[in-house]
Amino acid sequence: MGKLPKEMLEKYVFPRVGLRRPEVLIGPRYGEDAAIISINDEKVLVVHSDPITAACEHLGWLAVNIACNDIAVRGAEPRWVLPVILLPESRQDLLDEIMGEVDSAAKALGVMVVGGHTEYISMLKRPVISMTAMGVTYKKRYITTGGGKPGDSILMTKTAGIEATAILARDFEELLFKKGASMSLIKKAQSFISKVSVVREALILADLGVHVMHDPTSGGILGGLYEIACASNVELRVMEEKIPIADETKIFCNLLGLNPLKVLSSGSLLALIPEDKVEESMEQLRKAHIDSAVIGYACNGCGCILTKRDGAAERIDKPIEDELVNLWREI
Repeated sequence: MGKLPKEMLEKYVFPRVGLRRPEVLIGPRYGEDAAIISINDEKVLVVHSDPITAACEHLGWLAVNIACNDIAVRGAEPRWVLPVILLPESRQDLLDEIMGEVDSAAKALGVMVVGGHTEYISMLKRPVISMTAMGVTYKKRYITTGGGKPGDSILMTKTAGIEATAILARDFEELLFKKGASMSLIKKAQSFISKVSVVREALILADLGVHVMHDPTSGGILGGLYEIACASNVELRVMEEKIPIADETKIFCNLLGLNPLKVLSSGSLLALIPEDKVEESMEQLRKAHIDSAVIGYACNGCGCILTKRDGAAERIDKPIEDELVNLWREI
């Protein structure tokens, strides 16, 4: 369970895309969040699909928000979603729960469900949902993961591991309690599910001329940074002490032996921003009551170097395996 290796994608997926059409401005590429397709002289269609595989609860809510995140980091406002829902048995209560969450999340973001598919598959052990999201923006406005430049500052919103914290608090509640987490802390962390959207901050930053925006999902903050470095062909130098981590996330990861920088981090946004626009960007986010921090900078080279709290440097030169995904394998 988890993302396929970069080398496998480059060998078996990226070269096999059928007829390459001229209106496709950004197609399948490593680290890029969504396709960008020209629809007229002024506008582009932004399209993305994403499954939810590392959670058992709140599947509908997560599916809508995470797919729409990848539209928003392109600088486009999400408009339409299409869920594919696969159920392990023909149970109305499961479908009711999932579609209730899809409906709530879609209304919160102002998007509409315009199609999709539902199916019963007896070999499944639990429900699986994959979501396609779409939006429209102007050609002069769209943003890619590959737009980073040496000298850019790395801006991060909110805290690391938001999605993982919410999943741990719901799906691993009993395990966390047995290992010493208080029930009040677990219940508080369950509210992190409401923080997984980055649509608001992405649309704010899109108006300010950022070079890159990226939604760090599997592999967490470090995985997201590595994907940006590869897509932009730059080296990212990051200071661990500058990366904000919520207390709930620290405690859960410590109890379960997880690295908070290597777990699902939807809810945080990573952006590469020209140095002269950092102050304005952070001020606009503050006005929207969204916390942010500068965690490093881009320079010539390729890959990512993390300066740890003890001063040691860790070079990240390959995709990060998500440690929450690995935890699912162990139970």
